[in-house]
Amino acid sequence: MATEEGGSAAERIGSILQRLHAEYPDARCALEHRNALELLVATILSAQCTDERVNKVTPALFARYPDAAALAAADRDELEALIRSTGFYRNKAKNIQEACRRIVLAYGGEVPASMPALLTLAGVARKTANVVLGVAYQIAEGIVVDTHVKRLANRLGLTTQSDPEKIERDLQAITPSEEWIELSHLLIFHGRQVCDARKPACGDCVLRSLCPSAEV
Repeated sequence: MATEEGGSAAERIGSILQRLHAEYPDARCALEHRNALELLVATILSAQCTDERVNKVTPALFARYPDAAALAAADRDELEALIRSTGFYRNKAKNIQEACRRIVLAYGGEVPASMPALLTLAGVARKTANVVLGVAYQIAEGIVVDTHVKRLANRLGLTTQSDPEKIERDLQAITPSEEWIELSHLLIFHGRQVCDARKPACGDCVLRSLCPSAEV
């Protein structure tokens, strides 16, 4: 379906952002955290798991292990037991401990605030690094591309790519840098509430006239 308000992705992105800001004025990261370390760990746990489930696990986890040094020195079996319900718990526990050991040894116990440094941590790729930089440090290094952002970016005709890093580059090319952090929050909120993977609610969508995939 052609959009009623046609134009290239670059021509439509301003209107898309305007409408999403109006629809979701409180859009934010759904992972509950108090600092960069908690956000980093929660993001690692969120792989193949809902944010809701992660938020049920992290209070007890961080009460038991309040900092990077404590997590690095944690008993592996105990750590695995605490995060078991998030799935893939053995690999996640391994990554969390290895990341925290490096944070302690190389960065004085503080989560680094740069993309190159974050990418040296176990379990951290660009998506996780962008979450930490954007949410914890308000550094717009890039755009978080999760499953919702990937789906909506393609449906909205903002990219034709399937690889997250290529999608990120396409979105960066058309989105003002001051909107890079907010764009992912807005698309994630919209993906969860309206643009469902299986059955998008096009009739209730504020982006319908801007979306080439909208159903009549």
